Amino acid sequence: MSVSNGVALHTPEELIAIHRAAGDAVVRLTRWADNFPGPGVRFADLTPVFADAEGFGAVLDALVACAPDADTIAAVDARGFLLGAGAAAKMGAGVVAVRKVGKLPPPVLSRSYSLEYGSSTLEIPANGFDLTGRNVLVIDDVLATGGTLEAAVQLVELGGANVVGVAVVLEIEELRGRDRFLKYPLTSLVKV
Repeated sequence: MSVSNGVALHTPEELIAIHRAAGDAVVRLTRWADNFPGPGVRFADLTPVFADAEGFGAVLDALVACAPDADTIAAVDARGFLLGAGAAAKMGAGVVAVRKVGKLPPPVLSRSYSLEYGSSTLEIPANGFDLTGRNVLVIDDVLATGGTLEAAVQLVELGGANVVGVAVVLEIEELRGRDRFLKYPLTSLVKV
């Protein structure tokens, strides 16, 4: 095992074991809610994963391992904040909170997007820190249609960052969100 940016570089066998441990925890601990937040939607509640120290640690280890060359984490509002902050702390990296519209004072950079049950906008500060040239890993909890995560990627690139990876805990394959990220390494710990 070697080290990049203070993060361990793992052999392929070690990566498989790290991802398997995280995936097992997610499968075991995720609580599913049908018809939430609306009819026909099946919501993956990752709260029990976050509340379990061993499971949460395994998830963070897997997220960190997927982009050892990242020096900044972009974490998507709201559950992505928990994941991104934890991963950034483990990596010794900075974290940028990608916020829902109206939560930051101006000036902001913003991107609107569509999702499976509506539309919204994400924002990051337009000043106060510089993303130019930073290697960013974008983290969120779930990849569904990909609109939210795509808007987050566009925002950090608009800020001048290099997106070195995109990572999620859970991917809903039938919604084909992965198709939006063909030019980025995309890691999902569990696919359903």
